[in-house]
Amino acid sequence: MTKFLDFPTNVFLAPMAGITDYPLRKLVASKGIVNLYSEMVAINAINRKNPKTYRIADVSKEPYPVVVQLVGNDPELFSEAAKLVADLGAHSLDINMGCPVKKIVGNNSGSALMKDIKLASQIIKATVSATNLKVSVKFRKGWDNNSINAVEFAKMCEESGASYITIHGRTRAQGYSGVADWNIIKQVKESVRIPVIGNGDITTVYDAKKMIEETNVDGVMIGRGALGNPWFLGQIHNYINLNIEPATISPIELKNALLQQLDDMVDFYGKEMAVAISRKYVCWYSKNLRDAKKFREIYTKIYDYDVAIKAIEDYFSKQEEFYSL
Repeated sequence: MTKFLDFPTNVFLAPMAGITDYPLRKLVASKGIVNLYSEMVAINAINRKNPKTYRIADVSKEPYPVVVQLVGNDPELFSEAAKLVADLGAHSLDINMGCPVKKIVGNNSGSALMKDIKLASQIIKATVSATNLKVSVKFRKGWDNNSINAVEFAKMCEESGASYITIHGRTRAQGYSGVADWNIIKQVKESVRIPVIGNGDITTVYDAKKMIEETNVDGVMIGRGALGNPWFLGQIHNYINLNIEPATISPIELKNALLQQLDDMVDFYGKEMAVAISRKYVCWYSKNLRDAKKFREIYTKIYDYDVAIKAIEDYFSKQEEFYSL
């Protein structure tokens, strides 16, 4: 297996707001060898001791390593947040300098920091000096096609003390549309000595291997490709490191994974909120299955927990009948 610092693998689940919560991390960790990230943790909120943010950042009871991602724009607050998150069980820290969402960049955070390299460097240095944990930085190709500065930004991250970096091959202006530029990922890898993780357009295990071969990155990060498929990252680990082809996942396995996630969401959020949150997962889990559109339309109108369970049981059991033919 390719060694990546002190992580168990070189395959990472991307931090995704509203998605990579404890129930999802627990499920993905149960399906294979993978590195996990928290949702974004706002440095302003955690320094105010916001209960919801504290809960997002608290990974102390999880038996696998979790990278906690911080987002904000104040070096001093980053320093304080790093100390708090270290006490809450973080394996290491990641600084979000790639989020393209308007709410984040409007606060001069996320990918907006790619336009202010001096401030970005101050933030990295402040975070690194505040804790003994490894600090990484996730960023993009650039703000837009007229300001592509990923290579310069990568060098700054290394010089400022980052242990490793993650580069998403899209600009902020692209958001998640268009095609990820793997060539810029290759250029970033060639420009620094610290490990580099590549991110963007990995939807199969073969994509992951291709990215490593074409860009020479040390690891890969998977975001949207893992939605509705908690096995995916473990399959990538097995394929790129052990040359094991991925097995087909049956509808019954999908059903059991979804029910397990829903059960953990009930423990974490309560029944009412768990059912509401599960609607997006039902859409992802049923993708490419028969009558998925009809099932999604029915499920999104469900509010009762017991009704939700029965709907999932009935739908995926019918899918298994088709699968077995």
